[in-house]
Amino acid sequence: MMKNSLRSFASGLLIATTLIGAVYLFGPSKAESSDHREKKPDTKQISEKEMIDQLASKGYVIHTEDEWNKKTAAAADKEKADEESEQKQEGTSGEKIVYRAILSVSDGMTSIDVGNALENAKILENGIDFYKEVEKRGLENDLRPGTFEIESGMSMDKIISIIFE
Repeated sequence: MMKNSLRSFASGLLIATTLIGAVYLFGPSKAESSDHREKKPDTKQISEKEMIDQLASKGYVIHTEDEWNKKTAAAADKEKADEESEQKQEGTSGEKIVYRAILSVSDGMTSIDVGNALENAKILENGIDFYKEVEKRGLENDLRPGTFEIESGMSMDKIISIIFE
């Protein structure tokens, strides 16, 4: 019984697909509108001066291409001058930024985790270099759990001596 009903269902799908495909293939190729009148859009040619006046009355600013290029060049020059003066001010101040971080080392942390934490706190430039230095000294198993205050001005040796036993 199951076999025959499945065959009947499949043949019904095949016949329906064939009929729909035939109608699609041999049916009309263009859709026709019930409204046969063509509507022409109402367009009116207006002069360039009128267009500018209309846009200006709505709050738009209109520039010619030459005016626009001059304004963008002037803005770029001003921005460049601002950046140069800012760099000069930074150069004359001569102050070095020192970052301080409180590093909490817990059980289960590795020297890679500590190096990444120091890198995220902007104490070190590269956390992997810290890990390699610790591994080179053979201190990877001597990591001491606790809370430590580290500054960016400290040397790698000083940081390692604080965190490791």
